Amino acid sequence: MTIKGKRVKIAEEKRKMILTSAREVFSENGLEGTSLRAVAAHAGYTPGALYFHFDSKEALYAEVLNLSLQRLEERIKSEIETLTSHEERLYASGLAFFTFYEENPIDLDLGFYLFRGGMKPAGLGRERDIALNQALEDALSPIAEEAEKLGATETEANLLVVDCFAHATGLLLLLHTGRIRMFNASASVRMKEYVSEKIEQIKNK
Repeated sequence: MTIKGKRVKIAEEKRKMILTSAREVFSENGLEGTSLRAVAAHAGYTPGALYFHFDSKEALYAEVLNLSLQRLEERIKSEIETLTSHEERLYASGLAFFTFYEENPIDLDLGFYLFRGGMKPAGLGRERDIALNQALEDALSPIAEEAEKLGATETEANLLVVDCFAHATGLLLLLHTGRIRMFNASASVRMKEYVSEKIEQIKNK
């Protein structure tokens, strides 16, 4: 390996270490409660080392969240890649969104950074917000695609994505706060039944 190649590899490893540390610090303190200095200290680097890779904590947070959304997309794709029927693929993609965040509460918390400061408009900057929204849309696209192939119109398919997103996030909130026990219910069972009901509506319209 050339000297340049070694430098590139070291820089890549340093960037990975920074992102790993940032994920842990952000998950504990949120966007507002985190500084680049705190992330640098956690990673064992100077603040200057972070600025070489990220110009702000918003840029760093956006990259951490983008990686999370990439994992979500990979999870959904892996759940449906061996399935052949559109009904099975729709069910699996709708449920995979829920189970990913059921198993990874830190990722769910990262995704809800907008609510850290209360119910008010917030974001990471217009361009970053647009890119992250697109990443989420890409991850959820199999739901709409399979719904259309099963017989839903484009509008119905897009609304199904909204419905599944809203239903899953509500159940995940109840699950991870422990409030689901108030209703003596299972969040995963409720999600499975919800997706199944939506599929039946498409098939029987």
